[in-house]
Parts: sequence; structure tokens; C-alpha cells
Amino acid sequence: MAASSHTSAGNGERAVYVISVAAELAGVHPQTLRIYERKGLLDPVRTPGGSRRFSDRDLARLRRIQELTGEGLNLEGVRRILELEAEVRRLHAQIDQMRDEAREALERAHRHYRRELVPFDQSLVPYRSARNRARS
Repeated sequence: MAASSHTSAGNGERAVYVISVAAELAGVHPQTLRIYERKGLLDPVRTPGGSRRFSDRDLARLRRIQELTGEGLNLEGVRRILELEAEVRRLHAQIDQMRDEAREALERAHRHYRRELVPFDQSLVPYRSARNRARS
């Protein structure tokens, strides 16, 4: 699963590094970046002229790729790990969203019930048994 296209300017998504600069920052050869792209591990933005542009997010992903290959994984293993990590992030976000929705639904229910509550007199009333009432 390749990284998504980088069009937003926030969160490290602004693609500003040409391939030579990105390779130098990552400490790899530019050809390595081309191989990673071909294998679907990186998805740099392309300029209208076809040049690659890498973002800070791409560089962070590249560091993760290097970490995994340094642990002995081949590129297919790295690709699969990156897919699974992305899926875990997606599921965590979904859980967070569902938790927020459940919390909001619970708060709405509580507000609804509070509106329907009718106060009643809670003053003490002396108890009189049925026998005592019959004598009266």
C-alpha cells in the first residue's frame, strides 16, 4: 500500500525535497528511493514535469523503511508491515470516533432523561400500620 498523495501543507505533507536532497537527508542513494517507489513503499508527489518531490512525511516513512530493513526484513516484508501499521492507525481512529459518538449518545440520553424527570415530595410521612388505621 503506497503512501497517499501529498497535497496539504500541514502535518509534514508539503512535498518540497527533490530526490537528491531527500536521498541525502535519508543517507541513501537516489536509486534506493526509486526502487522503494517502484516497490510501492514510497509515493512522492510528481510535478507537472514529472519530477519527484518528497515531504517530511515521506522522509519519516523512509526512516521507518530503513529501520525495518535494518532488522532484517526484505522489501515485501517491509511493505506488509507498513500496510498493517496503517491499518492499525485507521482502526484506532475508527475506535476513537466510535467512542466519541457513544459518549455523545450517552450524554444526549442523559439530557433527555433529566428533562423527563418530575420532582416529587420527599418529605417524611409517619407510618401507620393497617391495624392502626382500622382502629381510627
